[in-house]
Amino acid sequence: MRLPRKIVQVLSVVATLSLAVVFGVLAGIYTRSTFAESEDNTIYTTGEAKYVTFYDEGKKLTVKTDAATVGEAIKRVEMILNEGDKIEPSLDTEINADNFYINIYRAHPVIIKDGLNDKYFMTASYDAKTIAREAGFTVYDGDEIELVPNTNFLETGIASVYKLVRNGGRTVTEEVEIPFGEETVKSYNLQPGQKEVQQLGEVGTKKVYYNVQYVDGNEVSREFLSEEVIKAPVPRVVAVGASAIEMHPLTAGMGVNRYTVTVGGVTVERKETYYDLPMSGVMSLVARTCGVPATYSVRADGAKVDADGYVLVAANLNRYPRCSVVETSLGPGKVYDTGGFAASNPEQFDLATDWTNRNGQ
Repeated sequence: MRLPRKIVQVLSVVATLSLAVVFGVLAGIYTRSTFAESEDNTIYTTGEAKYVTFYDEGKKLTVKTDAATVGEAIKRVEMILNEGDKIEPSLDTEINADNFYINIYRAHPVIIKDGLNDKYFMTASYDAKTIAREAGFTVYDGDEIELVPNTNFLETGIASVYKLVRNGGRTVTEEVEIPFGEETVKSYNLQPGQKEVQQLGEVGTKKVYYNVQYVDGNEVSREFLSEEVIKAPVPRVVAVGASAIEMHPLTAGMGVNRYTVTVGGVTVERKETYYDLPMSGVMSLVARTCGVPATYSVRADGAKVDADGYVLVAANLNRYPRCSVVETSLGPGKVYDTGGFAASNPEQFDLATDWTNRNGQ
């Protein structure tokens, strides 16, 4: 069936208009999303508009827009940005002049290899050292960065692969922990010998600087240079119960210390003196009997103590048998030795110290 001529003419006009609309829409989409190289494409807007030109990897787009900032202008032209793309000037920069220029640098995938460390990321940079630094690697003078073949194309796609080769010497900084120590304080509110933690210790930190030599990317030597304390450690403080007689301890200058003490319910007057002799022989003889190591050390205040921290005491063995734990003005003690003094004064203690020889023995 043939249509009347007028109907055919009307349909022809409609079809022509439809195609014009379709091509017009397509042309508009192309203009807004794709930049034709060396061609000015202009989008006119209302308001106080300015000419803004985008340069996107060799392609150019010029628009007339009243956008206030770079970010708003990019949004107006519906430009798609990907992770790692770099925009100059920044998105929050104000468009404050006519003929304003915006550069877009598109990110591309790269892999940086530093020894056993590989890092895959997107970057808009092309300078090898800049890329390595952006990836978080420290690059020193003398280091080389080589573009190497991608041996795992299926996994990494079209990523460029750079190998960081360490050469020469440089200063390397390491942050390390500083262990905390322990301090002991006397407490007269605790029972003698009882312990209580008054302050928890905290680990400190310091930076240690080394001069490290590399050959073909491998470390061959390391020399200590210096260190810098970042956070000082906090010591652990332990309170140890002390008796009242420790408030007035025996000293080297005092020579003799006298005080009263209750022993077995009886108040007695005690005399304290001190002596300075090597105690290795004594400790070897009584170690097995007392069940302690045959060793001793010199405490910070000069008192000689066993492995458990008891002051070495010489006493009347009939009154205070070997291995007895006793109270002294220098803290809890243990009887290991005796002497001629014990016959005349069964309540005298002779405390082992390093106050005269000061030789650590």
